[in-house]
Amino acid sequence: MLRCEAVTTANESQTHLVKGLGLFSATAIVMGSMIGSGIFIVPAEMSRTLASPALLIAAWLVTAFMTIVGALSYGELAAMMPKAGGQYVYLREGLGPVWGFLYGWTLFLVIQTGTIAAVAVAFAKFLGVFVPSVSQSRWIWHMGQGNVGLNTANLVAMVTVVFLTWLNTRGVKLGAAVQNIFTSAKVLALLGVIAVGFLARNAQAIAANFGKNFWVNADWHTPQLLMVGGGRLAWVSVFTLIGVVQVGSLFSSDAWNNVTFTAGEMTNPKRNLPLSLVGGTGVVLLLYIACNFVYLSVLPMVAIANAPQDRVATAVMQVAFGAMGSKLMAAAILVSTFGCANGMVLAGARVYYAMSQDKLFFEATGKLDAKTGVPKNALWLQCGWSCLLCLSGQYGNLLDYVIFAVLVFYVLTIVALFRLRRTQPEAPRPYKAFGYPLLPGLYIVTAAFICGVLLRYKPQYTWPGLGIVLLGLPVYFLWQRKTAASAELT
Repeated sequence: MLRCEAVTTANESQTHLVKGLGLFSATAIVMGSMIGSGIFIVPAEMSRTLASPALLIAAWLVTAFMTIVGALSYGELAAMMPKAGGQYVYLREGLGPVWGFLYGWTLFLVIQTGTIAAVAVAFAKFLGVFVPSVSQSRWIWHMGQGNVGLNTANLVAMVTVVFLTWLNTRGVKLGAAVQNIFTSAKVLALLGVIAVGFLARNAQAIAANFGKNFWVNADWHTPQLLMVGGGRLAWVSVFTLIGVVQVGSLFSSDAWNNVTFTAGEMTNPKRNLPLSLVGGTGVVLLLYIACNFVYLSVLPMVAIANAPQDRVATAVMQVAFGAMGSKLMAAAILVSTFGCANGMVLAGARVYYAMSQDKLFFEATGKLDAKTGVPKNALWLQCGWSCLLCLSGQYGNLLDYVIFAVLVFYVLTIVALFRLRRTQPEAPRPYKAFGYPLLPGLYIVTAAFICGVLLRYKPQYTWPGLGIVLLGLPVYFLWQRKTAASAELT
């Protein structure tokens, strides 16, 4: 790793970002940000909707295709523009500043901060397996009849967010070291689940889920029943079913793009960014697909769909180890969620820093600590909003709402790749997107189909998300007016 000395300008709080992330650390950010608690839980909801082993695997294969093609496409943009802010910069340069702002606005309001809060609360909930006093039912302060207030679980979540923020203010190398350790541990934990699952495979489950039964309910020509928003039933195609369940599998595989936010602190980013994106996503998705085969080898499809509290991996571990299995799984998820939260904390602040440099966010977030070279103010602002979301009983719903918006921003970023190929054909491209234009084009078509399906059949997840994004438009123009007025005064 390279050591970069702080170089001050007229404003002594301004410094260069420290080049402290190598290829291993960058890959650890990709993998660590992707692996949270989703892979251990979402197959239950997916199984209830799909009711078919073949369709469950097909849904994860669609997610794998989209994520890897997305990573391949982002690799070109990352090598072309290795700057702090990542996806924000690609949207700004490819489509215009308003699109970059809308992404950064949504990222701060709920995507990044909401995910940090959700993962931290998940960490606290599983800590409660070992420390019963940590519980969402133990209220310290409670507002009304809902879930808003301070209980011991979200208190632990807030302390976790504060601790990880403090740790990342000490320097990018320390934050990366923590990420490296916890990502390695969680990958080993996933490999452990896979190994245990294959050893504990159940003849009854294999008979129920494989052979001829593997293709049950997977007739491409026969319509399937789907519960639509509002509680009504609708007959839909198998393709629509697979599109609907992408809410779960894509969310479990999301945040792979976080590494692009840290490009300004990466050694040899033109090489390491594309490699970390493709390598990290590829390994995680192979692990995810293997996990689903393990679930199908240990539990009949009906048991996966009805796993207590949707904890499919815990049910698998209980088959192998009895009552001790739940504690082993809780320990694995503690490691997984802690590492995931650290990666999200580390990466997110770099976007707000980049936005501030463009005078589209609070001025203080654009200043780097003179000693450590990290955007300390941006880290603490992110921390404060994440802690407030920990207190809300609604942040989980907010995350559901923005899944659609996240997918839209991925599509827009790949559209920016096409536009930049046309508007900046001579720009240096150390890496070019594999399979261009076919694979990026297929991504856009597939994602557009999923967005259309979600708009029609999961309106509760789509229209509120669009509202959050569009709310940023008046904010953007107000901020532009404020910036123009300030420039006139000076």
